[in-house]
Amino acid sequence: MTRHDPRIAVVGGGISGLSAALELALGTEGRADIALLESQERTGGVIRTSEFAGLPVDEGADAFLRRVPDALEVAAAVGMRDLTAPTGASAAVWVDRLRPLPEGLLLGVPTSVRSLVRSRLVSPRGSARALADLVLPSRGLEHDSIGTWVRARLGSEVHDRLIDALVGSIYAADTDRFSLASVPQLDGLARGGRSAILTALRTRRPPTGEPIFAAPPTGMGSLTDAIASRIVELGVTMRIGRAVDRIQAVDGSVEIDGERFDAVVLATPARVSARLLETSAPTAASALASIEAAGVIMVTLAVPAGSLPPSCSDLSGYLVPKSRQRSVTAVSFASSKWAHLRPADGSQILRVSLGRDGLDMDDLDDDDTQTRVIDEVSLHLGCDVAPTATRITRWPGAFPQYRPHHGALVASIEGSLPQTIVAAGASLHGIGVPSCVASGRRAARTVLERLGLGHPPNGDPVCP
Repeated sequence: MTRHDPRIAVVGGGISGLSAALELALGTEGRADIALLESQERTGGVIRTSEFAGLPVDEGADAFLRRVPDALEVAAAVGMRDLTAPTGASAAVWVDRLRPLPEGLLLGVPTSVRSLVRSRLVSPRGSARALADLVLPSRGLEHDSIGTWVRARLGSEVHDRLIDALVGSIYAADTDRFSLASVPQLDGLARGGRSAILTALRTRRPPTGEPIFAAPPTGMGSLTDAIASRIVELGVTMRIGRAVDRIQAVDGSVEIDGERFDAVVLATPARVSARLLETSAPTAASALASIEAAGVIMVTLAVPAGSLPPSCSDLSGYLVPKSRQRSVTAVSFASSKWAHLRPADGSQILRVSLGRDGLDMDDLDDDDTQTRVIDEVSLHLGCDVAPTATRITRWPGAFPQYRPHHGALVASIEGSLPQTIVAAGASLHGIGVPSCVASGRRAARTVLERLGLGHPPNGDPVCP
């Protein structure tokens, strides 16, 4: 290392920041001094795995999509090729009782009205309204609202019991206030043809036998730990427990609390980024501050063997539509979903989600939280749930909410940042693990290009 080598900082040690640091380290091959700064005492952000019922059970995300390659590529780059997939268990929706999801859904959009009717999840009237999508004329998408589009095409019942339940669970969102363009699969259906059903049927890929999701059998936390270990091996300096107070663009470089760097990847939540950029990029800071976020509570339960109804044995979990929600929004039967999460004593592990945008749970203490979970899950399953172990994990403000026209907001943020500062992360580019990885890697490649350090001429990431 010479004193002429550029200095690059990555602020934020979640999956986006870790991925950016890995891309930078591999791309510069020792030609840069790279530091990762994380305010917490651990890396990984909202990805965390800890022991529960004698097994490594995730406290946040438990898998990632395989069809978006970034997470798979990073996993391979850090030597994590032994990935597992969920079992073939199916999901349900709770509407007064558990009802199976119709076959052939594309992110909640039905491709078969017959399957929709047979599921009895939607009333005959709701099914008839969905069928009207086949003949209704096209409508404009200027509103950029998932809820507005779905209601216009398929009706309010399909919106509530299928699409809002599914997408709302993934994003902790109220889809009436969520950007259609920010969910590419739905946006593609909305723009791909007049009818949502016919477009979904046309674009739906036939089953290939390949799993849709992947995860390390040791938990998602082992992936972020492996990335952290690898970047240290590559020479990245890790500054854990180091809170940043201010980022200032100065004379073609950047100062972080007075320490000079040639460029910064800013991979922190929007509210944190807004505070850090108040003086250096006030326009971007103001826009970042406008991005709202929702919090959730994840409650993990261990219940005795044989205590759940037999009907649950073939289910990976269930969703609770907004019209039926009290506190619980979704339940995952982790021991049915994952073959490696089956305790030796035969007990079963459940992961219960509470809260979403518009359903704030911050005022619940642990006792209230546990009581609500037990009462509501017992009601849903028609049995008395009596956990032998409980873990409560709180994720306040962990889910950024992409309001309509979020893409234009992101463009304005990126366009108003100094050339030496590149933003990344879930607040901007998507909350799924692959989206966060892609965002971090993309930011790193931008930094490499701006510093003249180069990247592959076709723009491909450095990671294999």
